[in-house]
Amino acid sequence: MNGPLDGDSGGDDRERGSDEVRGVPRIPSPRHAADDLHPDAYRPKRPPLPKRKPQPERETPPAHGTPSEAEITGDAQTAPEAAEATGGARAAEAGPVEPAPVEPAPVEATVAPPHSVLRSLLGAWALSACSAEETAAVEDHLGYCAPCAEEALRLRDAVGLLHTDRDLDLDPLLRFRVLENCLGRRPARIPVPDWADPYDAETARLDALLRDIGDSEWHAPVRLKWFEGERQISRRTTVAGVIGHLMTVDGLVATALGLDDPLGPHAPTLPAERTESFWSTADLPPTGRIRDPWRDQSHTLIRTVSFAGRGVAELSVSYGSFALPLQDALLDRAFECWIHADDIADAVDYPYAPPSGAHLNRMIDLAARLLPAALAERRRAGLAGPPQHLIAAGAPGRSLHLEVEGSGGGSWYIALDSPAAVGSPDKSVAQVALDGVEFCKLVAGHVSPEEAAAGQDGDREAIRDVLFAAAALSRL
Repeated sequence: MNGPLDGDSGGDDRERGSDEVRGVPRIPSPRHAADDLHPDAYRPKRPPLPKRKPQPERETPPAHGTPSEAEITGDAQTAPEAAEATGGARAAEAGPVEPAPVEPAPVEATVAPPHSVLRSLLGAWALSACSAEETAAVEDHLGYCAPCAEEALRLRDAVGLLHTDRDLDLDPLLRFRVLENCLGRRPARIPVPDWADPYDAETARLDALLRDIGDSEWHAPVRLKWFEGERQISRRTTVAGVIGHLMTVDGLVATALGLDDPLGPHAPTLPAERTESFWSTADLPPTGRIRDPWRDQSHTLIRTVSFAGRGVAELSVSYGSFALPLQDALLDRAFECWIHADDIADAVDYPYAPPSGAHLNRMIDLAARLLPAALAERRRAGLAGPPQHLIAAGAPGRSLHLEVEGSGGGSWYIALDSPAAVGSPDKSVAQVALDGVEFCKLVAGHVSPEEAAAGQDGDREAIRDVLFAAAALSRL
């Protein structure tokens, strides 16, 4: 059936390069020819995915056994010749016969997870706990989602706090610094008089301390100290009892302003008697509930003097045995508030700093102005030496130079012979130097005159009289 035509032998036809059989040219399989030389030459390879250049459109090779135009014209190459010309590479450029191009496998489009899923992965991403695919998806999302990007930054900062080499305990003075900054910068809706600023600041600082303590610490024992005559007196109470003491003595200022007295209309006027009356008449020992009425009263005092104007500063406030102008009375109450807040802080092991330098300077100035009268009172009681000279009111007389160092410090000249005399550097006979906080502790009766760390020079009797007069300013 497949014999040669016109009596020619098949072998001679192959020698002449003619493979015609029954008038149809015989085309060798290029794949078989190439596979014989290089088996991997026509193995399909997957092209790279990004930006594949468009290939020129090529004609589809004829099916096996179907003659092409080149074969009909006698220009087709045999398979061995094509393989030899390309050295086993593709025969695409060698001739018209080439294998069918292998199309790359379709790449499935990656669908980004929804926003809610990516947002839920931010915590794991900040901890570097996401898989590679999740990390790529999250970081791609952060490039165009501003809220998630801000949240991711906050989480990364929070992760930084989890390092074991850092202390997570807050600075115990952090609250004090925040309050000090707020009190220094926050403008008041109602301008508070400058002379009432120390009381406003110290009551706020004490209130912050009371907010931090626990319920059981309101019953922590506190020992109050003051001087009477030549000896130190102490009285034991609790944290709540100290707040009750402050509230009852602040009631003297409230009464002077026409406000309600916390002890009622017929309460005693001496601070010590008022305190004893409160402690003895309470149905139960004071508890943390005492904080609210004390704080409400301090707010009312500040609000009242703020609305009252300048004239109220000289209003007299009676302490029973003596009286002070309102501006000095509030400064005295600010001093007591700080001293007793420090007592409470010691009882509950709480860090507590002294007042600001400006406020401390005013407290020291008040004590220095009260020293001549306290010295005269001790002299009348026979506890101080007699005056050496008679001095007319307003005239300079013998003086002691009080030099207070540190924050809030300064220099004062204390008249020694008469409260009506004027201290003068030219009449100075002695000098005492103390730290500001040490001097305030002496005035509060918490440090005895003999133990006060004071530098002394000059008249020893004058120095002793002034140091004991400073301690005599203390009271319950």
